[in-house]
Amino acid sequence: MLLDAILYQFRISMAVFEGSFVHANDLKLAMVVGRFNDLVTTKLLEGCQDCLRRHGIDPDPSGTQVDYAWVPGSFEIPLLARQLAATHHYDAVICLGAVIRGQTPHFDYVSSEVSKGVAAASFQTGVPVVFGVLTTDTMQQALERAGIKSNLGWEYGMSAIEMGSLMRQVRDRFPNTSNLSLNAAQGTPTLQASVQRAIPEGSEQS
Repeated sequence: MLLDAILYQFRISMAVFEGSFVHANDLKLAMVVGRFNDLVTTKLLEGCQDCLRRHGIDPDPSGTQVDYAWVPGSFEIPLLARQLAATHHYDAVICLGAVIRGQTPHFDYVSSEVSKGVAAASFQTGVPVVFGVLTTDTMQQALERAGIKSNLGWEYGMSAIEMGSLMRQVRDRFPNTSNLSLNAAQGTPTLQASVQRAIPEGSEQS
């Protein structure tokens, strides 16, 4: 079995794999951003873009390194994340959204499904999918995490860079490990949702 062969290689020649934040200028990334609670998500996006820029990645939507997909809300994020990851065109996919608790159980259903969906997208495709969806009790808490106190968008960008470079090392060492991604790319429908190479000038809540 392929897994046995990989373990055998590990026993023969052990190695240390560790993500790097240097030489990231050739990474290709995708961002899936929810429009709902855009007061928060646009701030997260700005923090993430700042992180990428400072590590040599051009986040310009008209460039060639980062693609942007805008979805109505956080619940729709996993579908787009999986579709983009399944193309194997990207080293990592970053998901940005905000789910804020209200007076109904809606928060629990949405946050649970989004977290499970994003995790599944990564497992099924073998591509790092970063969970950057805030789940907070109040809008104030969300804003504090999107720039008032600190901007978690920066950390999501760092995670994408680290995991993207880490997975490259693993693939270079064991080229056949791409077969372990459950053949997710096979039979995957053509991406039909709009992948935007330009950020809308005015985001609107939906």
